[in-house]
Amino acid sequence: MKNTVLFILMLSGFLLPTPKATAQGNLIIIPRRVVFEGNKRTQELNLANTGTDSAKYLISVVQYRMKDNGTFESITQPDSGQYFADKNFRFFPRSVVLAPNEAQTVKIQLSNTSELEAGEYRSHLYFRAVPKEVPLTEKVVEKDSKDISIRLVPVFGIALPVIIRKGVSTTNVTIQNPSLIINPSEVPQLKLFFSRSGNMSVYGDITVDHVSPQGKKTRVGIAKGFAIYTPNKSLTFNVKLNKNLNVDYHKGKLHIVYATPPDAKFVKIAETELVLN
Repeated sequence: MKNTVLFILMLSGFLLPTPKATAQGNLIIIPRRVVFEGNKRTQELNLANTGTDSAKYLISVVQYRMKDNGTFESITQPDSGQYFADKNFRFFPRSVVLAPNEAQTVKIQLSNTSELEAGEYRSHLYFRAVPKEVPLTEKVVEKDSKDISIRLVPVFGIALPVIIRKGVSTTNVTIQNPSLIINPSEVPQLKLFFSRSGNMSVYGDITVDHVSPQGKKTRVGIAKGFAIYTPNKSLTFNVKLNKNLNVDYHKGKLHIVYATPPDAKFVKIAETELVLN
């Protein structure tokens, strides 16, 4: 008798939050990031299942390094100038089961922070979906075959930063050497090089306005939820620009502003202009 072997491949990925409500699969989490500063000691995350089936999520702490191109990779030891926050907060529960359209909160509480030195500490909470097991009565009986049957089971995950800040920020950010990339078959892109110094990260929205030679201003690009984490000193980022607004990208200038998001007190983090020709 010939046996068929059934493999289950677990596809795992994570999403680092950008919009107000971070979502992956059928899980929505609000807010998109947690920042402790000043006298704030506890915060809550609101989780909601928008799917049509119950779902279980395991919650753990992970550590990430931000690379110079804005992508992330998992690490176990901090880089020079990077400090993990996991020893200074606790959270509960550590797993949740959500019925369709059900919501639940996860509470995060600071601990052991009295001796922290001034600066910023960061770790990430990782919400991993647990694949639903198929009951034995529902398993398909395979016919004799020489082939190997492969079933892909997606495993969704969301990583949210938990940041602890102590002391006064000394951070400064500049935008250097902006350049326009125009390809007739693609949307225009604005390449930006960010330089960061100081003891804390920054987070906000990038807006790009085209200013015509006559002074007409047109919003042509926006990137929400853009972060530069410690200890990164530089970061390169491309903003896609709208090409359907009758804007001549060979005349006038582009006005670029990096500022705190609308739901926070407005602070202009960095600003520059690119003269077009």
